Amino acid sequence: MSQSAMDVSQPAGQPELVESRSIDWVPLTERRGKPWSLFPLWFMSNANVTTLATGMLGAALGASFLTSLLAICLGVAVGTVFTAFHSAQGPQLGLPQMIQSRAQFGFRGVAVICAIVVFSLVGFNMFNQMLAAEILTMTTGVDANPLWYFIISGLALVLAIFGYHWIHNTQKWLTLVFLLTFGVFTAATLVFLPLDPAQFSLSGFDWVPFLLQFGAAAAYALGWAPYVSDYSRYLPPETKPGRALFYTYGGVFVGAVWLMALGAFVAAVFQGASPLEGVRDAADQILPGAGFWLLIAALPGLVSVITINIYAAAMELITIADSVRPVRPTRALRILGCTIIALAAFIGSLLSTGDFLANFGSFLVILLYVLVPWTSVNLVDYYFVRRGHYAIREIFTPNGIYGTWAWRGMTAYLIGIIAMTPFAVTAWYVGPVAQALGGADLALFAGLAASAIAYLILGRTIDFEAEQRAAEAGRQTTGQEAVRFWNPASH
Repeated sequence: MSQSAMDVSQPAGQPELVESRSIDWVPLTERRGKPWSLFPLWFMSNANVTTLATGMLGAALGASFLTSLLAICLGVAVGTVFTAFHSAQGPQLGLPQMIQSRAQFGFRGVAVICAIVVFSLVGFNMFNQMLAAEILTMTTGVDANPLWYFIISGLALVLAIFGYHWIHNTQKWLTLVFLLTFGVFTAATLVFLPLDPAQFSLSGFDWVPFLLQFGAAAAYALGWAPYVSDYSRYLPPETKPGRALFYTYGGVFVGAVWLMALGAFVAAVFQGASPLEGVRDAADQILPGAGFWLLIAALPGLVSVITINIYAAAMELITIADSVRPVRPTRALRILGCTIIALAAFIGSLLSTGDFLANFGSFLVILLYVLVPWTSVNLVDYYFVRRGHYAIREIFTPNGIYGTWAWRGMTAYLIGIIAMTPFAVTAWYVGPVAQALGGADLALFAGLAASAIAYLILGRTIDFEAEQRAAEAGRQTTGQEAVRFWNPASH
């Protein structure tokens, strides 16, 4: 594992037809691309009807359009901060996000976080596939979900197998298609669909639907964080962190706010309608028959985001396997991982039941709770404790300086979970503080603060001199080409 992971001898050239790398370090010879490419990637990842459905959650509890819009803008703004700062790590380290997290959680400890991420990505893909299958049913009149799930999963799997560069290029073209279709639809919606003036008022404001919508928006934007650097790790190390952060933030924020706001608007006009029914009816009201074509135009976006999740979840799955027993990160292993993830979402979609919005809202709440302590620990470690100083080879060493189970990161993570519990609001449990606040959910802030403070304190006991010696040893055995990667903060 370690030799292949640290191989820096591959010749430069054009990207491979089918990507061969997975959880291994990307050598300098394979680094290419511009940071602006992160904007269409993350814009298009959010510019889909699943995001639109997320914007309807507040309206389902009676929030006005203005209330939902405020919650959406604030929630996405907060959640995207963490995603963007994670993205900036990719060019500096050349590693997938969760492999880098071994420095905080340990060689095997990170497998726990990876398992949570795999579960969340499979869950997202189940919801995405349900919407895509519903589109096919509505446009063809054929109710054949198993067949639709198979076709949708198959298309996404093929693109995920081709890998990183194909995904980036596809997202660029789909961004243009989206702007030509949903861009026109959004403008026409604002002009031709009347909205009750009461929807633009904050009278009767209720914190419960506001915070539900805020939390869902924040969780959706934050949900990319555990694998966002997977899609920036091929960028050259000279890439300025600020530029990677800017383009990632812009892509996520613009795509998510646009579609969520559109969802809130449609929900206010067509109260009680499902996400796809609302989109179809809105388009048909503007131009009879346009709903059919708009739904068709929404399909590629859903397939592409399923691809994004398959590719990333395969990375997490391989990381889990490697944490148990070191493996060679071959192309075949990555293809196998992608196939397993696609099958898991396919089977899960077949077995799922229940109302879409209710299930999706609960899913986003749980996702927020389990990811908040991780993102807090990872970012505090990278930007404040170790400040970008990592011994890359040790990350791939089972009994290296970062340990098998890194107690500092695991402890800070658990402290964050415990701190959120009194503030939590779920379908199964409402914490005492949340009850006292009338059901308002403030768990996000409690978890972020608790994990960050805990890790800052625990991080003071890290033996940085030992890590520096390990970095120097790696420098001598790897060669000068990788020197800057032993100390990413040095350039």
